[in-house]
Amino acid sequence: MYALLFPGQGSQRAGMGAPWRDHPSWAVVERLSDASGIDLADLLVDADADTLRATANAQPATFALSLVILDAVGRAGLAGDPAAVAGHSLGEYSALVAAGVLADTDAARLVAARGSAMQAAADAAPGTMAAVLGLDPAAVARACEDVDGAWTANDNAPGQVVIAGTEAGVAEASEAARSLGAKRVMALPVGGAFHSPLMAPAQEPLDRAVAAAAFGPARVAVVTNVDAAAHRDGFDRLLSAQLVAPVRWRESLQTLAAMGVSRFVELGPGTELSGMVKRTVPDSQRANVAVPDDLEKLAAALAG
Repeated sequence: MYALLFPGQGSQRAGMGAPWRDHPSWAVVERLSDASGIDLADLLVDADADTLRATANAQPATFALSLVILDAVGRAGLAGDPAAVAGHSLGEYSALVAAGVLADTDAARLVAARGSAMQAAADAAPGTMAAVLGLDPAAVARACEDVDGAWTANDNAPGQVVIAGTEAGVAEASEAARSLGAKRVMALPVGGAFHSPLMAPAQEPLDRAVAAAAFGPARVAVVTNVDAAAHRDGFDRLLSAQLVAPVRWRESLQTLAAMGVSRFVELGPGTELSGMVKRTVPDSQRANVAVPDDLEKLAAALAG
């Protein structure tokens, strides 16, 4: 059994769409651009790293490339029938398309609204994030609990937890984490304190966009960030909660493994999720598709 995984913001990189321009699946970019009102081809091919770092650009671009790759995997006859799907933060929208819950155009409009709303929230209440390595989630929570303006944001893998909050709050919590034995604390080059209470102002505009979208039943289970549980409905509520709730990715991978998933296929730029799988479910098989040449590798991995 295998699951499809979709990355989120932070995996983007300049020129990440260029290898796909001559692939038939590039047609997805035009369709999503029309739906979202964003020139996604420009973001995927011509935008520089600074442009892509902005939340309002990073999210639609990353989502679009994952959908191009999902389409390419389907054209190659490799999508098959996954046991489940999951996406890290923004990647959950790609997962919902893969599961048949959202049309790709509806999801593109939601992603555009989400990125814009999160950008506005970050501009109004500037914040940052840092990765804490070598501590378990409970210890990281202790590092944040007495700090004003710091919260656990992502539980990514064993020994890899991300905190978010104000600049001062994250700095103080980082020092507390070091005092508790963290091997390393790394500041992340992000545009806000994602998955923290500082994102609360983004919920209302996202909720309006979600209310206008058509949600269907899931063809396969979607393991969601908020509770690390498998769902087939109720995604409108879960997407709203996701903005301010921690991403429970380590537990999500464990849920997938408990469902019998032994192969994990990452569709999107980068290999960050595959690395998290390796640390969390070490006996699993992993594959990723980021460029067209990876399609042959995926075929071999799924056939093995």
